[in-house]
Amino acid sequence: MSGNTISIGHIGFLTPGNYPDDDPLSGLEKTLQLLGFGEKLGFNSAWARQRHLEPGISSATAFLAAATQRTGRIELGTAVIPIGYESPYRLAEDLSTVDILSKGRLNVGLSAGRPLHADLIGPLAFDGDWQNHDFSHERVLRFAGNLKGTYLGDENTFIKTPFGPQRPRLQPYAKGLIDRIWYGGGSLRSASWAGQNGFNLLIGNVTSGEETDDFFLAQSRQLEAYRASGGAERRVALGRVIVPFDSADAATRQRYSDYAAGRYERTLSPQGERRTLFARDLVGTSEQILERLLADPILPHVSELRLELPYEFEHDEYRQILHDFATRIAPELGWNTKAALRAAS
Repeated sequence: MSGNTISIGHIGFLTPGNYPDDDPLSGLEKTLQLLGFGEKLGFNSAWARQRHLEPGISSATAFLAAATQRTGRIELGTAVIPIGYESPYRLAEDLSTVDILSKGRLNVGLSAGRPLHADLIGPLAFDGDWQNHDFSHERVLRFAGNLKGTYLGDENTFIKTPFGPQRPRLQPYAKGLIDRIWYGGGSLRSASWAGQNGFNLLIGNVTSGEETDDFFLAQSRQLEAYRASGGAERRVALGRVIVPFDSADAATRQRYSDYAAGRYERTLSPQGERRTLFARDLVGTSEQILERLLADPILPHVSELRLELPYEFEHDEYRQILHDFATRIAPELGWNTKAALRAAS
């Protein structure tokens, strides 16, 4: 990959939506408040993780439906929904409803494959022999097909409704949502498949080590494969764990540093049978983080950067991280703070 000019025009953040096991309302409410705070700072997008069996957001669809009523400008996204547990038709109905409520601000991030915790959730989610259930990419294509607004049956197919005979199609029809589907890519195969099928691409700080132990080389090859396979005109959003501590107190700075140190060893070599590679967390002053971001070989090849908030921190700490990133780091990467805040007003 050639070129080294960094120009980030879109910044987003990914929130884990944590809550105490015995008080989910408090955590979900604080996460909704965090999305509003990010909007006021001028962030272009806010993304929610979907996690099952954990004290976090288990239904990104339901959570973002609430977020549509608490925000007015910021794009909202799922990163990502494992489609293995979902009905491609019912999920399309739900997310179309959220997109309508958001007035066209929704981004749908999906992943395929056998989902996490399948041994525990599978018997609860499926009837019969769930282990042979279809967990393939085909489910994503079926989901996308349902968003096209195509009428079911033929031109003579009508259903009875209180409003008289109607030609049937998925309702509500959310025009444009199909162009805002993202696939969470982390391998050459998934990146190529996303490009071939016209989906936007989410890449982050975790990827597969294929024929290399170098995280950045592996990710650059995936990005090249995506664009060569048809994704050259599509959006790519790069995620990195970024934790500036400029405005944090001494104890919080130490906590952030300890967090990064505890995760450093996993970045030194491929992990597990799948040879998973991890990028180092970017923790420190804005100057230190900028130095490392400017050396990131993937950053010059994207225009959208997603700050991935760690799971372990508290609401006030997330606010401090977002503030420092938006005011001290993003503008140095080419992001226009004033333009974003004017759009937010």
